[in-house]
Amino acid sequence: MPAVVRRTTPRPTVGRVRIAALIPVKRFDAAKGRLSGAVDPAGRARLARWMATRVVEACVELDVFIACDSTEVAHWAAELDTAVIWGPGLGLNGAIDDGVAALADAGYDHVTIAHADLPHPATLPDVARAGTATLVPDRRRDGTNVLSFPLTATVGAAYGARSFGRHLGAALDLGIAVEVRPDPNLSLDIDTPDDLIHPRIKEALPSWLRTNLVNPR
Repeated sequence: MPAVVRRTTPRPTVGRVRIAALIPVKRFDAAKGRLSGAVDPAGRARLARWMATRVVEACVELDVFIACDSTEVAHWAAELDTAVIWGPGLGLNGAIDDGVAALADAGYDHVTIAHADLPHPATLPDVARAGTATLVPDRRRDGTNVLSFPLTATVGAAYGARSFGRHLGAALDLGIAVEVRPDPNLSLDIDTPDDLIHPRIKEALPSWLRTNLVNPR
């Protein structure tokens, strides 16, 4: 697998600012382990793939790059005509930092990093603002669902519990404009069984999803 597979000419999307979307995607059969009490393994893998596909499709206006170390995920990305940044063994934060560096080297000006488990991702292309670091926290203001910044002033990846506070602090230290955007849609993600019964999340779930808690079909 090559280190970077990318389009040869970045597309301008906000004025002259060339923006890329970077989406880290975990191996589908290893994703969403915290849903194990509600969704069986096959259902979790299918749900992870379904959500990631929706996030990619929401970013159709941008050049999309998938950060991964799974051949299955790389093949899925190819089916969507989506570029891959291959980062084996780097972990989530390492893969994101590696992807950010690759995008800067490829000539992009700005990156929007989005989780692959957002049930309402339609407004992702609207997050980026030139010269501004933008953070969309999750609905608990604990995690960072979306992080966008210019590639001349990068925010190091610090995902995990309480990542929003770490990312906000790092962004404020850059000396550029910082926007915290509490978005009612992008703040939603699917990590735990409780998320599956949130009204806005539940309405977005695919009809084929079978759970032990909320969607017995």
